[in-house]
Amino acid sequence: MTMSMEKWVAGGIAALVAGLLVLAGSGLGRPVHAAPASVDVPVPTGAADLRQPGVHRAQVVFAGGCFWGVQGVFQHVKGVDSAVSGYIGGSAADARYPRVSSGGTGHAEAVQVTYDPSRVSLAQLLQMFFSVVHDPTQRDRQGPDRGSQYRSAVHADDAAQRAATLAYIDQLQRSGVFAAPVVTRVEGGRRFYPAEDYHQNYLALHPDAAYIRFYDLPKIEALKRQYPALYRDAPRLVMPVSVR
Repeated sequence: MTMSMEKWVAGGIAALVAGLLVLAGSGLGRPVHAAPASVDVPVPTGAADLRQPGVHRAQVVFAGGCFWGVQGVFQHVKGVDSAVSGYIGGSAADARYPRVSSGGTGHAEAVQVTYDPSRVSLAQLLQMFFSVVHDPTQRDRQGPDRGSQYRSAVHADDAAQRAATLAYIDQLQRSGVFAAPVVTRVEGGRRFYPAEDYHQNYLALHPDAAYIRFYDLPKIEALKRQYPALYRDAPRLVMPVSVR
């Protein structure tokens, strides 16, 4: 199994910092996590709800930094049938992890979420995305990861989804819940390419990895705390996908 050097280094540094914080802390021996802070965002209003009784399958693609944590969060959401890590924004020839990691392909690391809109609405998915999945005020970065491949974006080919997402971003901007402007892009019309098999279910399969413990597991805890009615303990894993 391979991992980009930047994530290996970031995970190692994170583990070292966490260990030093424990030693310098209260002496109680509890681990200290510098987890990204979750935010309580307002409930989307108006058309952003998009509940669809009788419709049991819809898709939307979220890009919010490293796809390990984004996938991991949505796999714990009731009503989400699958969350697949992959790439969006560039060409098929460049939809490979080593190329995407270079930052020059136009691709973003992203997660295609297939969900049942009669059980979980787009509004609820958007709330999770903007509150616990990532920091939407960070441009081309999340946590230790830097580059356009880590940009914040929502890719929706459905016009109603795009309109609802734009309306919610406007609502967030006006609410003042974030200290900085939301920089999330809303796009459509781009093909999603599943990532290599070793990236699928990464959080669930490697919970002890330093990067996962430091940057991603706190997101799962925030999801459980902020959205208990939609949280499921056992993640919905995906089967291996075909690599082009």
